Amino acid sequence: MKGLYFYMKLIDIINIKIKSGTGGDGCVSFRREKFVPRGGPDGGHGGKGGSVIIVADRSKYTLLDFRYKSLYKAKNGEHGRGKDQNGKSGDDLVIKVPVGTIVKDIESDLIIADLKKNFDNVVVAHGGKGGKGNMAFATATVRAPKEAESGEDGEEKEILLELKVIADIGIIGLPNSGKSTFISKISDATPKIADYPFTTLAPNLGVVKTRNEKSLVFADMPGLIEGAYRGVGLGIQFLKHIERTKILLHFIDSSIDESMLNRYKTIVNELTKYSSTLTKKKNIIVATKIDSADRIQLIKFENYVKNSLNKRMYKISSFTNEGIDELVEVLGALFEKEN
Repeated sequence: MKGLYFYMKLIDIINIKIKSGTGGDGCVSFRREKFVPRGGPDGGHGGKGGSVIIVADRSKYTLLDFRYKSLYKAKNGEHGRGKDQNGKSGDDLVIKVPVGTIVKDIESDLIIADLKKNFDNVVVAHGGKGGKGNMAFATATVRAPKEAESGEDGEEKEILLELKVIADIGIIGLPNSGKSTFISKISDATPKIADYPFTTLAPNLGVVKTRNEKSLVFADMPGLIEGAYRGVGLGIQFLKHIERTKILLHFIDSSIDESMLNRYKTIVNELTKYSSTLTKKKNIIVATKIDSADRIQLIKFENYVKNSLNKRMYKISSFTNEGIDELVEVLGALFEKEN
């Protein structure tokens, strides 16, 4: 069952500099009209500088674009003019980022916003106010003021953008447990697959349609190893992404002559130590590579899942395609029920 697949280099953390627009200066001007010997002040106000706004956009999947541009500036406001003409406000600068992006002020180390939903937005730098023209300073005693205000400077700051992938289903497991191969089977993707650890160095996102035309966003996560919660291996780079997934698909390789239970517990232990909320997510246990399974280990683990966890263990082979269609349909039904 092939589906649409988005495959790109995932850049998930980056620094950029932003600057909002400076307000326009107010104008000093006086009426110069024939037969009006004592024309009053008519200097207009300066326009407001443009603000910098960050908006979550679900059509974006990576922060890769920000690698090629580091400074983002909104437009300045126009200066005021004579004849009571106010300057035009500068255009706001709208920066689009993927849904799931956290915006942080680098200097204060404070989170400005967590953009979890499509169209969530935040003003990260407000445009400077425009200065008042001299017509604003006229009084009963000062008929011809020669003063005007300068526009306020825009805000300038450095911010950090950090993407935490939001996917419907996160595929987790030890290195070489069959995650990338599974993704290549249910989609048209060609992720890097090899028999050594950490073939996948960043989450790959895929969208797969089920038979009832429901779209599921899969995230093929880099493999975990013991000590990941302390940063061992890909560590925190991996764990931070699965916080946003709604369902966890836990892959355990059944072809290895080692305890499947011990390997399962290794991953659960890493999730627990990183964040207790991860263990509360809906999760499905899947035995992979059953075409070459160690039958003794497979039976032992299946009994544990059934009797101790009171759950069903799904069995798949990406080599023979056994169990794959059923698993995708089960996930589609489960996700629809959960939402």
